[in-house]
Amino acid sequence: MINLAQKDITHTLGKFLVTAMGVGMLLGIVLIMIGVYRGMVAEAKILIGDIDTDLWIVQEKTLGPFAESSRIYEDLKDTIRVIDGVKCAEALTFQNLQLPKKNSLAVRVMAVGFDPYGTFNPINPKRLIEGRGIKRDHYEMVVTDKAGFKLGDSIHLIRHDYKVVGITHGSVSSGGDPLVYISLKDAQELQFSYTNNRIRNDKVRGMKNSDIKMVNTIVAKVKDGYSIDEVAKEIRRFKYKSVYTGKGQEKILTQNLIEKASKQIGMFTAILVVVSTIIIALIIYTMTLEKMKEIAIMKLIGIPNSMIIKMIVQETILLGVLAFIFGNAFSHLIYDKFPKKVVLETPDALSLFVVIIIASVLASFVGVKKVISADPASAIGG
Repeated sequence: MINLAQKDITHTLGKFLVTAMGVGMLLGIVLIMIGVYRGMVAEAKILIGDIDTDLWIVQEKTLGPFAESSRIYEDLKDTIRVIDGVKCAEALTFQNLQLPKKNSLAVRVMAVGFDPYGTFNPINPKRLIEGRGIKRDHYEMVVTDKAGFKLGDSIHLIRHDYKVVGITHGSVSSGGDPLVYISLKDAQELQFSYTNNRIRNDKVRGMKNSDIKMVNTIVAKVKDGYSIDEVAKEIRRFKYKSVYTGKGQEKILTQNLIEKASKQIGMFTAILVVVSTIIIALIIYTMTLEKMKEIAIMKLIGIPNSMIIKMIVQETILLGVLAFIFGNAFSHLIYDKFPKKVVLETPDALSLFVVIIIASVLASFVGVKKVISADPASAIGG
């Protein structure tokens, strides 16, 4: 039996492929947008995964250092350490900095401050590709390769120069900014101390710069055999601080902070899928109009409606499949050109494929309706 869809597509092959490529670019953007969301989630988990702690102790009634401002005294770590069930505890700071570069704009980064002699090291050794970690209390810095600095570079911040002693790869904050690492003492000076002019003015006013021993969070590990939730409950009860488990802090990052972005990306994705469906429907409708005389002749000579409808549906589904193939190829060609991380996953592509097949079937109804309403007598009228 003659395949009418094959004959018709062969007749207008160029137009059919160009249309599929155009729709495919839209579908490629859909995959990229889904990948951007996946990348945001993956980046949000990098720093938390590298720190790998059981408990996050932060300022009371706050969500933690990644969601909002949190300030607590550094010496709280000594109190946390003696709580039953706590294996170790250390203080950390997180702050956004602008690192100056010669002949270039400053680079926005997130700086992680930690005690290089402590029990927690947020620098994942698997990510360290050059140099070493921080071994001194002052004026050393480890940067990610994304920041654009080289080993041995000197970076001037406020009053001092910091030497780049190590370079990591793939270290980013929850917001996608490059991560740099400095000692806790340097971080406290950068975040909580003031300029000389401010200090002089404060002295005249009778004020003292006493915030130097503040940090943003205390992280703690729980001993084997103890319940993380029970230890967290104990700290909340007696230390009047907000305490989150590692999974709880990850949930805050992936849901609270990325929720709005995910909704926005979801809206754009849905709109693009609807637009792609409309374009496919319009193309099929146009192709059906162009061959209405031929369809009328086929109906006049006795070819059943079912065969003609089958042709329209096959063309539409094939257009959707080709568009998906072009879109998938397009997304894999350009995804690494985006400034933020894009993660393309096979399950997302398969889900989009199913959606496009359903959308193509729905789009074919426009052409099917025109075929059913075609009058065989119009083939005689010229």
